[in-house]
Order: sequence, then structure tokens, then C-alpha cells
Amino acid sequence: MQGIISAVRRNSLADNAGIKAGEKLCAVNGVLVRDIIELSYLVADEQVTLTIENQEGRQRQVVIEKYPDEDLGLEFAAAVFDSVTTCYNNCVFCFVDQMIPGMRKSLYVRDDDYRLSFLYGNFITLTNMKEEDFERIIKTHMSPLYVSVHATRPEVRCKMMNNRFAGELMSKIKRLTEAGISIHTQIVCCPGYNDGEVLEQTYHDLKALAPMVETMAVVPVGITKHREHLTPMRLFSKAEAAAIVDKVTVWQQECREKFGKSFIYLGDEFYLLAEKQLPEALWYDGFPQLENGIGLSRSFLDEWQLAIAKNLTLKKGADAVIPVGTSAFKILQPLVDEFNNKNGSHHRFLPVNNEFFGDTINVTGLLVGRDILNASRGMKRIILPAVVLNQDNLFLDDMSLDDFKKAFAGRVERAANAHELVALLNR
Repeated sequence: MQGIISAVRRNSLADNAGIKAGEKLCAVNGVLVRDIIELSYLVADEQVTLTIENQEGRQRQVVIEKYPDEDLGLEFAAAVFDSVTTCYNNCVFCFVDQMIPGMRKSLYVRDDDYRLSFLYGNFITLTNMKEEDFERIIKTHMSPLYVSVHATRPEVRCKMMNNRFAGELMSKIKRLTEAGISIHTQIVCCPGYNDGEVLEQTYHDLKALAPMVETMAVVPVGITKHREHLTPMRLFSKAEAAAIVDKVTVWQQECREKFGKSFIYLGDEFYLLAEKQLPEALWYDGFPQLENGIGLSRSFLDEWQLAIAKNLTLKKGADAVIPVGTSAFKILQPLVDEFNNKNGSHHRFLPVNNEFFGDTINVTGLLVGRDILNASRGMKRIILPAVVLNQDNLFLDDMSLDDFKKAFAGRVERAANAHELVALLNR
């Protein structure tokens, strides 16, 4: 068990008991702790005995008296203390299989852990779970979960995931929903596999389980240039993307009449590829799958307009470039053009070709440091979208933000959203 304590809040119960960052929480009341979910139940008593291991490997017992709902003040390096459940499928579209070797280890982890699904919205396949996992989910009511469906037709799902047990999906979903577990679903749509009639069946099968199946997100397959020896795969054409947009729009209208919400949502790339207008924010119903790239463009556009309205006195700040993926550039550049016309500035979004993964990958979140650096050479000021960096300030190619700043000759800033971007452009 690796319950590594990353921080102890000052003046908390743990701090007053002498627990330090870098130590390990091994057990509570003699029970080994698997994750922070289990921990929340184990520390609910008014007196708890913690088994703490210091950095030299010596263990001690720490007794803490507390109110039932009082927080210990511990923060952990990871939410899962035992090993994360990994994926043993061999999906034909798996992005991890398309990564080049030699990058940081975390980028190759194919987690399929229901706890990370519950805590962080990670998608799981339900094919790597044991009976005890289902029992724990139901007993402790871990809801909602996020499930990678891809297809409800058994033979198609088995083929796409290269797993002969993948076709048991619907019985597993029904078991969870009948026990009161709500589910958000995802379909990675691949031409010739799960589009067309298969997608239509998947939609009807999942819609039949609403409202316990809360949402259905459809995102297009991503293909990098590193697909040697992998199953042949292609991208959707403009006409195919347009047909999917048209069909899903009809389904959304149907669901809005029946459920009062769209239920099924498309990844932004479908609209951008089809050159069709993005739905209004109302049709995203509060953006329940924003972290999955569903509605990011619409959310940004609306945030931008709101930020502009709040900053009526626009200033002429130092001219800046904002690197973005080539797919988003077309809808974003008009925003900054209008901004420039009002205040006489020359800011611009910078479309960056993804040389690292290949030009078929055109979203901002998959841009790497070296490609951004090469595209922006000679610029005096750059504002990085926060989405290109992880929590450790590393780009996907392991370039650190500090190294980027050293290599970039000008001023480097970062914006997490449209509000921050507008504020920076006004400086």
C-alpha cells in the first residue's frame, strides 16, 4: 500500500499529532487502506488509530480524537493507495499505443480503475472489473461512473476492443443502473466500425436506460503518425462528419422533447470538420462532459463574450500570440480580430501544426512544447493555454515550462480560460 502523504494542513488534527509530509498512512484501526474512498469511511469514528510509516520505514501508532465529520488535514500523492487497475483490452483506436517510446511513464498507463472513474471522471470499460468491484460500487453507491461504451452491439465491441468478453457490456450497465448507479457514457467513433447503423443502435440502447444513463458523448477517433503495425484506421471525411452532425441533431431534438435535455453530445471536432455551426450552450445542458472535450469551443466562445462585456474599457496591451490547434484556429481568430479592431492591438491566435503526433492531431490540448516553440520563434510575447501543461508544468513531450521560458526569447504567460486571456490581452 502506498498512501503517501503529500501535505499536512497547518494546525489540523494530523499536524497537531506530529504527522509529516512524505510519511505513509498504512492502516486505520488496523485496517489496510486501499484508497481515499475507503479512508473517508474508516476515519468517521470519534477516535481513530492511524498506522504511520516514516521515511526510514519505521511504523508508529497515532491515536486521534475527533468529531465524527472532522477532517484529519491529510493530503495524498495519489487517490489510490494500492495498485491502479490497468486495461488489458487491445482497442483498435487506443491512443496510448500511438505514443512514441521514451516519454514519462504516466503517459503509458492505461488505467481502467472504477475508483478513478468515480473520483475524477476517468472512463472505464467494465471489462477489467471483478465481482467484488461491482459489489463495492453498489454497496458504497459510487455514482456517477464514466463508461467507455463504443458500441452496444456485442460483436462490434468485441472486435473494436479485441476482447471476447467485451460484449457483456449491457448486462453490466443494467446491473449498475438498477442498483441506482448513474452513468455517463462515451463512444470513440471509428469509420467503418461503430458509425452508421451501429451508432444508431448504441444510441437507442443507451437512451432506453435514461435517466440512469445520463449522457452519451460521441468523439471522433484520434490518429497519430505513430501507427506502425497497428490496425489500419482512417479519419472521418467532411461529408461523413456532416452526416453524423445532422443525424445527432435530430436525436438531440428527440431527446429534448422527451427528457428536457439533449442526452447525446458530439465532440467539437465533428462540427469543425463538417464546417457546421456549434450548438448553443443551452444544448449542452450545463456541459456535463466538458473534460471529455464536449462543448469546449462553445464554452470558450461564450466565456470570451462575457469577459469582453465585463472589460468594456479595452486597453492596448503588448501584442501577443496564443498557440492553438489548427482545428480551433478558424473559430477563434475572428474573436481576437474584433478585439484588435476595438483597441488597435495586433494580438493573434497562432495555429500550430502538430509535428510531434502528426498533422492529423489538431486539437490544442495535444500540442507539445517543442512544436509551440518552433512555431513562435521571433515572437516577443506568448500566452500559453493552460491545457497544454499538466499539474507539474510539463508539456506532453516532457519539456518543462521553465525550459520553455528559457528557450523563448520573450515574455511567457499562461491563461486557464477566456476570462484570464482577455485580462492578459488588456495588459
